Amino acid sequence: MYNLALYDLKRSIASWRLWTLLGWLEVRQRYARSRVGPFWLTISTGVMVGSIGAVYGTLFGMKMSDYLPYLAVSLVLWTAFSATVLEGSTAYINSGHYIRQAATPKLIFMLQVAWRNLIILAHNSVIVVVLLAIYGIKSWETLPVFIPALVLYMANAMWMAMVTGLLSARFRDLPQIVAALMQIAFYVTPIIYHPNSLTRFSFIVDFNPLAHLIELVRAPLIGEWPSATTWGVSVGLAVAGWLLALGLTGRYLKRIPYWV
Repeated sequence: MYNLALYDLKRSIASWRLWTLLGWLEVRQRYARSRVGPFWLTISTGVMVGSIGAVYGTLFGMKMSDYLPYLAVSLVLWTAFSATVLEGSTAYINSGHYIRQAATPKLIFMLQVAWRNLIILAHNSVIVVVLLAIYGIKSWETLPVFIPALVLYMANAMWMAMVTGLLSARFRDLPQIVAALMQIAFYVTPIIYHPNSLTRFSFIVDFNPLAHLIELVRAPLIGEWPSATTWGVSVGLAVAGWLLALGLTGRYLKRIPYWV
């Protein structure tokens, strides 16, 4: 079961020219003939950060120099995570014509989704860079931690995309359910509010694995060290999730062409 999934993953990674090209072309096609191109995403995200920051920063009574970088990092990273999971849930369905016509490795389409959202993340990161340049970097020592944290963060997004994509190919109502769950997750995860602002209901953060995932990549950028608990939850979630994703993929890989 795992051998088949690992073999498909190995072939998919080896075909990196294909999924990187497909991911890049898809981003370009979305904004064909647009002078600004993918930076429209950056503009819309920047407007969202500015408007939410002005409203919630005032309501929470927080300093803009602290809240705006926190909010920008949170929204940019959450957008990449949620988009990877949501688009992963429809990856096999949307690529059904390729899957039925050619015997390509199936996980190519998941890697394509992750790569496409990394490209969009790179565009949106301009907002974070601008705000850090304006308000200053809190700690240069924590910045290098962001790289392994981002790899672990996207690894968790990937296994969720693999699981939801496989199940959605079989059960076509699942993408709508996943979208609803991701919307709920946005509100119960400390993205637009700080974890310390919860006093009576701190368990919402403490027992929310997504809160630990977002904190893992956000903390180094705002000058903090991710806690050992955050690392432990993130690594444990990745290991358990990939075992589940590879197990399901190995078992049902050959059925995907019939489902889509």
